[in-house]
Amino acid sequence: MSQLAPRGLHLHIGIFGRRNAGKSSLLNALTRQPVAIVSPVAGTTTDPVEKPMELQPLGPVMFIDTAGVDDTGALGGQRIAKTRMILDRTDLGLLVVAAGAWSEYEEELLAELRGRKLPLVVVFNKTDLGAPPAALLARLRAAAVPLAQVSADRNAGIDELRAALVLAVPESALPPPSLLADLVPAGAGVVLVIPVDKEAPKGRIILPQQQAVRDVLDAHAWCLVVQDDGVRAALAGLRQPPALVVTDSQAFARVAADTPAAVPLTSFSILMARQKGDLAELARGARALDTLRPGDRVLIAEACTHHPIGEDIGRVKLPAWLRRHAGGELAITVVAGRDFPDDLAGVRLVINCGACMWNRREMLTRILRCRAAGVPITNYGMAIAATLGILDRALAPFPAALAAWRTANPAGG
Repeated sequence: MSQLAPRGLHLHIGIFGRRNAGKSSLLNALTRQPVAIVSPVAGTTTDPVEKPMELQPLGPVMFIDTAGVDDTGALGGQRIAKTRMILDRTDLGLLVVAAGAWSEYEEELLAELRGRKLPLVVVFNKTDLGAPPAALLARLRAAAVPLAQVSADRNAGIDELRAALVLAVPESALPPPSLLADLVPAGAGVVLVIPVDKEAPKGRIILPQQQAVRDVLDAHAWCLVVQDDGVRAALAGLRQPPALVVTDSQAFARVAADTPAAVPLTSFSILMARQKGDLAELARGARALDTLRPGDRVLIAEACTHHPIGEDIGRVKLPAWLRRHAGGELAITVVAGRDFPDDLAGVRLVINCGACMWNRREMLTRILRCRAAGVPITNYGMAIAATLGILDRALAPFPAALAAWRTANPAGG
């Protein structure tokens, strides 16, 4: 069931358009459920509405219905801002327009989607009330813009739209992303190091650790799961060394010391950086740690929100490692969820978590924002390994990222 797949592994399909174009009706028709409230009153949808489902052959998808981009007034401006935030995590855009209502709004939306290089489908809705102009259809087809004509209220044209969605999705988005299966030969072993501390969820393990276990099984390999104080004994008890040791980044120092140098070692966070972002770019960003000095501004960003307790990684442990590495106090700001400053002026380095709850496009968008601002960005696992002096070893399973780290300009160029 798609509801059981991690949200970050869903293909995110954003539904955009002006008010009263029938976006919510379209969402209900696609999902065959009354997910969104439908009303003839313009502006009924105020906050984004998300609906996960299985859409074959694409697999798990997340439909996101948005407020109209032509909304007005103070609240309208806030709704538009939220709608534009959805673009940052959209893998495929649906531009919905009432069949005969194409205007500057649609032209601007089309330009925005194409400017972001997002695959898209223009959906002419309410075709029972009128057909889109032939000249417009010809112009869009000439520009290679995929089209669909539907009447969501009457459930007409929905199957054709589903087919258009499948054709619009890039081939690279169809296979499920791998976390580590490509790093482990069939029949080989992996040791997963999972500390159980105050922040470990009661009775369960966190998402990257769950995904790692499944990926090992998909590779027809086997795994041994231990806590950080059991690594030495576990390795000594194996007849042959494992193909890989993966540790929680917080235990990097101890696990590195207890794992023979000949055994490949990395962390869950670094694996997530490869799956959800651009590993080489994040490795280059880690080089900026070498130039941190007391007083520098560092932004620590967590993709999910949680109530911090005890030795919180983003608010306590990582800042302590950074201060020790820089030789003094730093101006550290922590943001969570999708909160992220529009202005990065003065920030020396951004350190993002593994982004296990995000889709890859959202993490890539954040990386691109930092690149445009000239601010290096890395992630928790790489930052921790770098401050401990073991990032070369942690990146050894990934030659391109290792080369990016070793050749990067410390100033971030």
